[in-house]
Amino acid sequence: MKILYHHRTASKDGQAVHIEEMIEALRAQGHEVRVVAPEMPAADGGAQLGTDVGWVQRLRARLPKALYELLELGYSLVAYRKLARAVREFRPDAVYERYNLYLLAGLMIKRRFGLPLLLEVNAPLVEERMKFGGLGLPWLGRWAEGVVWRGADVVLPVTGVLGSHVRARGVPAERIVVVPNGINEAHFAQAPTPAQAKAALGWSDALILGFTGFVRDWHGVDRVLHWLAGPDAPPQARLLVVGDGPARADLEALSRRLDIQSRVRFTGLVPRHDVPAHVAAFDIALQPAVVAYASPLKLFEYLALGKAVVGPRQPNLEEVLTDGDNALLFDPQRPGGLEAALTALSRDDALRERIAAGSARTIARLGLTWHANAACAVRLAAALKRGEPPLSALKGAAPQP
Repeated sequence: MKILYHHRTASKDGQAVHIEEMIEALRAQGHEVRVVAPEMPAADGGAQLGTDVGWVQRLRARLPKALYELLELGYSLVAYRKLARAVREFRPDAVYERYNLYLLAGLMIKRRFGLPLLLEVNAPLVEERMKFGGLGLPWLGRWAEGVVWRGADVVLPVTGVLGSHVRARGVPAERIVVVPNGINEAHFAQAPTPAQAKAALGWSDALILGFTGFVRDWHGVDRVLHWLAGPDAPPQARLLVVGDGPARADLEALSRRLDIQSRVRFTGLVPRHDVPAHVAAFDIALQPAVVAYASPLKLFEYLALGKAVVGPRQPNLEEVLTDGDNALLFDPQRPGGLEAALTALSRDDALRERIAAGSARTIARLGLTWHANAACAVRLAAALKRGEPPLSALKGAAPQP
């Protein structure tokens, strides 16, 4: 098929990983993909993990919220012109758009040219921005989000929890297909053994707790540091944080105050193709906190390398994780729950090995790959092009988590 892929992301963080991997997977399956997007560095496998959207954040900080949001809405006209030109030149079979707030261009193209529109949704952005940054024009945000979600032919939320948000805005269940994040198996096939990865770090005899990604205050890594400094942590326990973020400086300062700086290491930004070599060293993979609707990319990387995962017991994670099988889950409302899980896993080799073995089976069992996600999108687009209900394309396919 010929897929017109549209997004408004100008970053090299986890969002960009999702975008690049989906495009690569579609092309690997023989489909033609034309990308319409803001100018950004080329995808070459060297994108660094944990890079935030710097210029966007600076612009947002300097402008009144309402003015910034009107500029976002106005960008839809710019994007529409680019998309319309691409439609006339490329003649696609369908449009695949990554949802962003105030981005109406894909819907406008669907209505103008009669093309099927598949809308990938990674977050309820009105709710998210109201909670974390505020909206100057919440009524306009709610209108824009609702009209795009309801106008798409099929909406692809990354979790069932997020799918319930989409249904609540009036999208029929028969037009919602949950498609979690995934992994590119080829990127992890050449990862070193845990012993090799630990030796490269100079921590051959350590029990390594690991975290990857953009480190924020609410991620809970500070709790891991306090546990590491306490009596329940084995003396050989170490913490490896792969990535960067606004919380890094405070966490480094905390490790110094706790006098455990020699047992903690922050890699800073690393090329994406080097991430598996770091994750391979983990004995315990950390997902201390996550928003209620997310499909965290780091989780799938942990599972790809068969790591014993620690995470909060909440519905979006339980779509993929099962306590005692491929993860040790804790009650996020219980004080000390994370710490108790860390103590149990760090002291019980057999438990850790059993959970790691279950983790290693998860990707294949649930089909959590970008290849599978791309194949699902193509089946849906083909059904829509034929005028069939989108869910009819998934009959006989592997069950979703």
